[in-house]
Amino acid sequence: MKQNIVHIALVVKDYDDAIDFYVNKLKFDLVEDTYQPEQDKRWVVVAPPNSTGASILLARASKPEQHSFIGNQAGGRVFLFLNTDDFWRDYERMIDIGIHFVREPKEQDYGWVAVFEDLYGNLWDLLQLNPDHPMAIRIDA
Repeated sequence: MKQNIVHIALVVKDYDDAIDFYVNKLKFDLVEDTYQPEQDKRWVVVAPPNSTGASILLARASKPEQHSFIGNQAGGRVFLFLNTDDFWRDYERMIDIGIHFVREPKEQDYGWVAVFEDLYGNLWDLLQLNPDHPMAIRIDA
């Protein structure tokens, strides 16, 4: 059996604001933006450039109870983990464009990590995993 996670839904307040953040600030690719008239919603998918892993479905809150989860999908814990091939390049670029880091860079046994907030306050790890880590980005692959 072979399976993989294709999308992770991220509840957002506004499609266009979320697209602006993920595409223009984080430099993700806009994979799809399709209007679904029967449900009056959009199917908006973004992914890191050159990624072969799961993508993010930007899902606009459509019910009052969903609005309380915007920015707090993981109850204050880090929700998503962005692995990069160059931690310092991406960290410095993100600082330069005003992305807010809530934890400064730190070297751990598994690699470099810093925690940042997305436009709604969800916490993300920016990571560069050590080359021997099973999830490390392989430059030569």
